[in-house]
Amino acid sequence: MAEEHKRPLSQEPEAPAPESAAPAEGQAPATSQPKEAKRPTLTPGQQKRRQKSVFQYITILFAAAFALLLFTFLMERRQNDLLQQQNQEEIDSLQQESVNAVQSLQNLYDQNESLKQQVADLEEQLADYQDQMDVLPGVIADLEQTLDSTQRAMDWFWQIDEAYVRSRWTLCRQLIDSLEEAGLVDYLPKESTTDNDRFSPYDRFQEIKEAVD
Repeated sequence: MAEEHKRPLSQEPEAPAPESAAPAEGQAPATSQPKEAKRPTLTPGQQKRRQKSVFQYITILFAAAFALLLFTFLMERRQNDLLQQQNQEEIDSLQQESVNAVQSLQNLYDQNESLKQQVADLEEQLADYQDQMDVLPGVIADLEQTLDSTQRAMDWFWQIDEAYVRSRWTLCRQLIDSLEEAGLVDYLPKESTTDNDRFSPYDRFQEIKEAVD
C-alpha cells in the first residue's frame, strides 16, 4: 500500500510555477489560488490498524445481524409453537365433540332399535289379542251352548231325582232314557258345589240309574 503512494522514478520533477509579474501601479494585486492539500501517506502500521478496525466493525455487524436473525427465528418458532398448540387444542376439542356426537348418535340408534323392538313386541301381542278376539265369539257361543245344555241336563236331573224319591220307578226310567237320548248326561256337573260331602249331580244320576235298572 505504501508503494502506491510513492511517485514513479521515471517522472520528472515539476517545473516551478513562474512568478507572477508585479502589479502595475494603481492595480490591485492578483489573489493567489490556494494549493490543494495532499492526502497524507499511511504507514504500514496505520494501514494494519485501519484494516483491523474495519474487520472488527464488520465482525460486530455480522454478530449483530446473526443475533437479530437468531432472535427472529426464536420468536417465529415460539409463535409457531403457540399456533401449533392452539391448533392441537382445537383439533382435540373437535375430536372430543366428534366422539360425543358419535356417542350421542349411537345412543339414539340404540334407543331407536329398542323402540322398534318394543313396537314389534306390541304388534305381536296385538295380533295375538286380535286372534283371541276372533275366536272369542266362538268361545262365547260354546260357553252359552254348554251353559244351556247344563241347565237342561239339571232340569232333567231334578225331575229324575224327584221321581226316584217318590218311588215312581217307571217315570224315573223314562226320564233317564230321555236324558241319555238328548245327550245331556255329560253336561251334568261332576263336582259338588257344597261342602257337605254329598254326591255331585253326575254321581247322583249314576246312583239312581243303577238303583232303578
